[in-house]
Amino acid sequence: MVIRPALRTVALTATGLLALAGTAACGDGGGGGADPDRVDVVAAFYPLQFVTERVGGDAVRVTNLAKPGAEPHDLELNPGQVGQISDAELVVLLAGFQPSVDEAVEQQAGGRAFDVATVAPLLDATAGSHEHEGEGEEEHAGEGAESATGEPTGEPTGEPGAGEEHAEETAGEEHAEETGGKDPHVWLDPTRLAGIADKLAERLGAVDPDRAADYTARAATLRTELEALDSEYAQGLRTCERRELVTSHTAFAYLAERYQLEQIGISGLSPEDEPAPQRLAEVAAEAREHRTTTIFFETLVSPKVAETIAREVGAKTAVLDPIEGLQPDSTGDYFSVMRSNLQTLKTALGCS
Repeated sequence: MVIRPALRTVALTATGLLALAGTAACGDGGGGGADPDRVDVVAAFYPLQFVTERVGGDAVRVTNLAKPGAEPHDLELNPGQVGQISDAELVVLLAGFQPSVDEAVEQQAGGRAFDVATVAPLLDATAGSHEHEGEGEEEHAGEGAESATGEPTGEPTGEPGAGEEHAEETAGEEHAEETGGKDPHVWLDPTRLAGIADKLAERLGAVDPDRAADYTARAATLRTELEALDSEYAQGLRTCERRELVTSHTAFAYLAERYQLEQIGISGLSPEDEPAPQRLAEVAAEAREHRTTTIFFETLVSPKVAETIAREVGAKTAVLDPIEGLQPDSTGDYFSVMRSNLQTLKTALGCS
């Protein structure tokens, strides 16, 4: 299962990287660990780094493969990073989110991988989404499609042009084949992240039995903090004027389902997807219907599409961070970003 197609832009093939990594890996076949006093863990991207550091404490050394400010699902590994995966005593990943990591883990890490997607079933990307999404074709078949600015496209809504139709079908087929339509952003539900922490403690305990009780205790402490955060969200979003989230793409299924919100995504799972003019018009109409005051975009992608909708409906834009990674030089962490998101949501949704 691949959550989003990665951008394959490097000159070296993955096979070549894996071959080169052999020179960087330990001669004993990998997994030996560079520090005899700590467990060497590779985390595929920030939320997994966060939970590993909290559960592992000073007993682990964590390497994050994704650089701050970069889209983690577009990650292409260099030979040194493949070597880090080969040498790690444990690799924490979300299978399908980063294809290059999946491939390296399969060939280099053997049974030393912990896939957080196995802790609980992933949600469909459409979970928490607007129930009318995709109905525009039936309702407006035969009518001229309009862009977000109200200008006709020159093509019937129910019969998109061959080029547009082919592009949309191809994108849909790629997601159906590669993603299974699952949303990877499981950490946006604090209770699910707590479950991941519990299982991670078990895996670390298996690698390092002498400190197994310490890992379990730290996971329990983290669970208490995450449950408190969950209570803050539940209370803060209990009474709101609106419950619709108009987002640049559908990254918030877990948040929407957990706190009884309704996600209206301008585009699908991939932030690189360009929405069709018809979709822009549909979202603008829904935003007007719900008297939406804020269109959300993300920290690591362009706000252009969100700004287009916002101008059309007279709304503001604001950042709703899916916490795939931190910004460069950020002094925050998962908890501070989640609480910032909560304040943004309360303001945008008119919560009392």
